[in-house]
Amino acid sequence: MTPPDSRSSRLSEGLPYPLGATWDGLGVNFALFSANATKVELCLFDAGGEREIERITLPEYTDEVWHGYLPDARPGTVYGYRVHGPYEPAAGHRFNPNKLLLDPYTKQMIGKLEWNPALFGYKMETGDDLTFDERDSAPFMLKSCVIDTAFTWGRAPQRHTRWDSTIIYEAHVRGLTQRHPGIPEAIRGTYAGLASREMTSYLASLGMTAVELLPVHTFVDDSYLLEKGLRNYWGYNTIGFFAPARRYAANADFAFAEFKEMVAHLHDAGLELILDVVYNHTAEGNQLGPTLSFKGIDNASYYRLAPDPRYYVNDTGTGNTVNLSNSRVLQLVMDSLRYWATDMRVDGFRFDLATILGREPHGFEEDGRFLDACRQDPVLSRVKLIAEPWDVGPGGYQVGRFSPGWAEWNDAYRDTVRAYWRGDDGQVPKLAARLTASADLFAKRGRRPWASINFITAHDGFTLADLVSYNDKHNEANGENNQDGHDHNLSANYGAEGPTDDKAIRATRLVQMRNLLATLFLSRGTPMLLGGDEVGRSQQGNNNSYCQDNEISWIDWQGIGPDGRAQAEFVRKLVMIRNALPMLRRGRFLTGAYDEELGVKDVSWLTPSGEEMTEENWDDPHARSLGILLDGRAQETGIRRVGDDSTLLLIVNAHTEVVPFTLPSAASGSRWIRLVDTSDPEGDGLARHEFGQRCDVPGRALLLFILQPERTPQRATAAERSFQRVVQAVEEAELKAVRFGFD
Repeated sequence: MTPPDSRSSRLSEGLPYPLGATWDGLGVNFALFSANATKVELCLFDAGGEREIERITLPEYTDEVWHGYLPDARPGTVYGYRVHGPYEPAAGHRFNPNKLLLDPYTKQMIGKLEWNPALFGYKMETGDDLTFDERDSAPFMLKSCVIDTAFTWGRAPQRHTRWDSTIIYEAHVRGLTQRHPGIPEAIRGTYAGLASREMTSYLASLGMTAVELLPVHTFVDDSYLLEKGLRNYWGYNTIGFFAPARRYAANADFAFAEFKEMVAHLHDAGLELILDVVYNHTAEGNQLGPTLSFKGIDNASYYRLAPDPRYYVNDTGTGNTVNLSNSRVLQLVMDSLRYWATDMRVDGFRFDLATILGREPHGFEEDGRFLDACRQDPVLSRVKLIAEPWDVGPGGYQVGRFSPGWAEWNDAYRDTVRAYWRGDDGQVPKLAARLTASADLFAKRGRRPWASINFITAHDGFTLADLVSYNDKHNEANGENNQDGHDHNLSANYGAEGPTDDKAIRATRLVQMRNLLATLFLSRGTPMLLGGDEVGRSQQGNNNSYCQDNEISWIDWQGIGPDGRAQAEFVRKLVMIRNALPMLRRGRFLTGAYDEELGVKDVSWLTPSGEEMTEENWDDPHARSLGILLDGRAQETGIRRVGDDSTLLLIVNAHTEVVPFTLPSAASGSRWIRLVDTSDPEGDGLARHEFGQRCDVPGRALLLFILQPERTPQRATAAERSFQRVVQAVEEAELKAVRFGFD
């Protein structure tokens, strides 16, 4: 809609809160924080954002907030700011009123960013940021737009899945549905595409409980990528912390409404939504970057500056670092999170380079201002908070050091499981810790096993199929001479680099993928599956597809063959087994200590002979097989009593040869029932094995057994009921199929 002409004579003082442009049904209150500005001008544009129609000086300055109220403004009003103040880079100030600036609180943007020298506060052609540029950037800038945030949610329930029941599916809005033949072409790669019944039904049938999306906050494409015909696909280049990216909307003018509809459909399907958020840096880069918003509003407040304030602290590796030590900047981030959690009904957040968020001027603090603010916040303390616990600054690696209430990506899990199944030496002791929720990292301050986000692969790195198909990265398509991306992949190709027709190599790769998947879903902690890994998606060996908004990154649903379908069914079976076995999801860390009062040891580590591991066994660098006995009688909670869950036996063998394994006896049971065998997933399911029986564990295989409890003549025990549930789950997994949505 075209807003009516505003009259500055009707302008009133308004309020310094809430920050942003707020429609109250009668007009719009504009409020912008800047501690160091000398004047702020509100610029109003026509509906298309092409012509500036009025420039109004905000009349009041209260508590470092510039504000004014326009009774003639309405939803649909297009605006931006020009902020006056000193242009003194040597003092940390980069004010330039020739540059149109986005409102940090804008909830919708229009237009697109067109890279032009006018976007820079200095004369970009000189490369000297001490110069001053007088060109108007408005013709090339995104603009802010006032919206009415009202939305009818209908009967869609708010989701709340317990952490110990959570299974995360990491995905990209476009990549997930762009090549899905069952979704109408007009909405593929959009919020609406993800909201489609075809996609939500698929994810639910797979057994996922949460979708974690790569960044959807408005971001910009780097100029150097556009020059190479590429785009910023992943989206880690944020410029708007409140506005959903229009590029993912089927109708770009209503991106915020389409996003909400997506949330409603996900919730209706029983799925939570977790957003990957980037509050550690912005798209404005370093001293040579553009002036788009924060840099021109109050550079010295929004960013951490070096001892020489002309330059930026670069703990992110992207040129700048957001300054959460400033109370107003901290407020911006908290307000953004609350907006997404309340107005948009998002269920959780994964924080990119989260160590940055816990940094104070002297370094990382696990009780830093931001982390403390989240813990005490009545809204955010109730949603899922996940940290990527590292950055590139000094002391940046902080896995296991975040405060209670936080979960963390556990790269130690990733690396250990990869190395173990590849057959590396000396991995058994580390694997034992990773299978049991990494107590060495997380068992402190009352934290729970779910705090460890276990993953084998993620968006950054090889896919699961590529992990077992390539020895080396192949990032030539990125245009950086294959110099980008990680070299420490812990991968193997098993005889040929990339695709092959060799049946033996293909069979080895399939069993290795099953081993990795089974390890993931049968470990304690919170499993996260990279979208497409369940069907064997490949990126052609590219382990840094951040700029590949094309077939390299998109999931090719129609190209899924029999092996991919079988793998998806295997994942579904694993999830059903996990859900049926509380022993895999208990909220207590295992100790391996014998409880004399209860007469139980919660976990026992076994050699192939069925005996408990000795120090000599643990120290053997060539050991590659291990048995893990999880006793269901172990204490379940803080209440001192014998548990009554199923007892489980997990055997892993990374040797390439068969290893004979003597199955141990176990109290309260009569025999072992095999639930999983990665070497033969379609073999004789639920096969019986007697105590003391020799079981030939194939090379490169994982086996899971459940103890069949002795029957009681009276009412069935909880262990018996648990046993029946998991047997039923295995039988159901063999009867039902994953719903792909295009068969």
